[in-house]
Amino acid sequence: MSEAEVPQTPEHPPQELKAAMKAFRKRLKLTCLDDQSRIGVGPMSSGRASGIVGITPPDQFPDSVWEELARQGRLRDIGDGQYELL
Repeated sequence: MSEAEVPQTPEHPPQELKAAMKAFRKRLKLTCLDDQSRIGVGPMSSGRASGIVGITPPDQFPDSVWEELARQGRLRDIGDGQYELL
C-alpha cells in the first residue's frame, strides 16, 4: 500500500470533540447566567438578557480541538481566541 492509500485517522476522536462541545456549552451557559444576575437590575424587574455571544473555550482541551470544531462548522472563531456557538 502506498501512502496515498493508507486511511487517515482523525487527529481528535469523536468522543473528544463531543466532550469539548459539552464543556463549551456548559461554560457558555454559566457565563450567560452570571452576566444576567449582575447587580444593578431592579429586584422587581424580570432581569435582562445577556449580551454574551462568544467565550474563551475551556483550557482542558488543546487549541487544535477548537480549531477542528470551527472547521466542522459547529463553532465560529470570532478572534482573540474566542468562539461562539452556531
